[in-house]
Amino acid sequence: MSTPLAPDIFIILLNSFFRNSRELTEKYALGTHMREELGINEMSQANPMQAAFASGASFSLGGVLPLLVVLFIPMHGMEYWLYGFTIIFLVILGAVSAKTGGSSMKKAILRISIWGTLAMGLSALVGYIFGVNV
Repeated sequence: MSTPLAPDIFIILLNSFFRNSRELTEKYALGTHMREELGINEMSQANPMQAAFASGASFSLGGVLPLLVVLFIPMHGMEYWLYGFTIIFLVILGAVSAKTGGSSMKKAILRISIWGTLAMGLSALVGYIFGVNV
């Protein structure tokens, strides 16, 4: 591979680059690691207010969806309707989280649906063990 620069200039630039990166690492090891390897900088740091708002909105929406099922579905077989619709809501939540996070749609849907369904099953089991019938 040939370089467009003269070999001497290329070597000088390469040495300068490595010397500067060594100096940065020696003086600011944590900051350099965060910026260069993890991609964390001032622009990509978390905003606590934004995180709090997003969390509050997601919990509110997550509570409203099963409430709508309870309001509009007949009481006969309500627990099955709730379980069924909650699994559908978990699939939708997985798709939305994958879309907003830029990750794999299939993995996010499976992860959220499986763990959410497992949590519902364990909650029902604990209720059954302690004789709670709601």
